[in-house]
Amino acid sequence: MRTSICDVEGIVAGHYSDKTNATGCTVILCPEGGTGGVDIRGGAPGTRETDLLNPINLVQEIHGILLSGGSAFGLEAAGGVMAYLSERNIGHPVGSRKIPIVPAAILFDLGIGSGDVFPGKTEGYIACQNASNHPLEQGSVGAGTGATVGKALGLQRATKGGLGTASLTFSDGLVIGAVVAVNSFGDVVDPQTGTILAGPRQSGTNPFCNTMELLLGGSDTLQPNPSTLGNTTIGVVATNATLSKSQATKLAAQAHDGLALAIRPCHTMSDGDAIFAIATGKSKNSLNMNRICAGVVTVTVQAVINAIQSCSGLDGIPSAKEALNGNP
Repeated sequence: MRTSICDVEGIVAGHYSDKTNATGCTVILCPEGGTGGVDIRGGAPGTRETDLLNPINLVQEIHGILLSGGSAFGLEAAGGVMAYLSERNIGHPVGSRKIPIVPAAILFDLGIGSGDVFPGKTEGYIACQNASNHPLEQGSVGAGTGATVGKALGLQRATKGGLGTASLTFSDGLVIGAVVAVNSFGDVVDPQTGTILAGPRQSGTNPFCNTMELLLGGSDTLQPNPSTLGNTTIGVVATNATLSKSQATKLAAQAHDGLALAIRPCHTMSDGDAIFAIATGKSKNSLNMNRICAGVVTVTVQAVINAIQSCSGLDGIPSAKEALNGNP
C-alpha cells in the first residue's frame, strides 16, 4: 500500500478547501486524456456529464473529474475546471476547438459551516491550480472539508468525515489508486475487525452507536427523518492499465464493493454514492480484470479508512480521534 491516487501515471489532483464555511472541492485531472466510467448506487445523487461515460455513447476520453461539496450548487465548480483545461487547449476536438470533458459529483455539506457558501467556478479553477502529482493531502480538505458520517441520531451526534486516498503498485508496474470523500449516513467500519471507526456518538466506553443495530431495532431513538440530513460518499478510482469504456465502468462498479465493506449501511436512500473510474493507458501489460478489480476494492476500503483517520473536527463536530479521546 502506497500513498495516493497521484501514484497513477497521468493523474494529477488538487483541492480547494474553505475551513471557515466548511466546504470545498477536489479535482482529479488527466490532461492527456483517460478512459472513463461511472457507477451510481445511492438513492440521492447529484452529478454532471455522467451520460457521456455510458459505453454506448460517442466520447471516449475524459480530461478531469470534479468532486465537490455544496450539494447541487457545487456542480458549478466544474465550469472552473473546464475553463482551466480549455486555456491549456485540453479537451475533446469539435471542429476548430476542444471541449474539456469533466464529469462531476457532489455531496451535501450544507448542514455545517455557513450553509450559504459553496464551491463555484472560481473555486474549481483554484483546485486545478493546486493540482500536482505529489501525494494528495487527506482529512478535512477539498470535497471532504465539510463531510460528516454516522447521522442516524442527527447531525448533532455525527462524527467528522473527510477525504482519503490510497494506492497499490504491483511488481509488473500496474498501479491502482483511489480517492474518496466520505460523507455517509452510515458508520465507517474496519472490515478486517468489524470495529466501528466512526458513527453516531454516544457516551460510555464505546464512543459510537451501531447504525445497523439502530435500524434493525436497537435501543436508541433514530432520527425521525434521516433523509433530510444530507449525505453522499463520492470518489474516483484510477489505474494506469489500458481499459475500454465498458471495463472502466466495471471498475467503478467494483469500487462500490469497497464502499459497502467500509461503510455500513451504504447506498441508502439519503446517500447519493457515486464512483468514477479513470484508466490512463500508460501501462500496456496484459490485462487481468479480476486482479484490477480486487485491487480497486482494496484501495477504496483503505481510502475510506484514511479519510476518517486523517480528518480533524470542525464546526463543533469532533473527529473520530477526538471522540475516542473523550469528546462525546
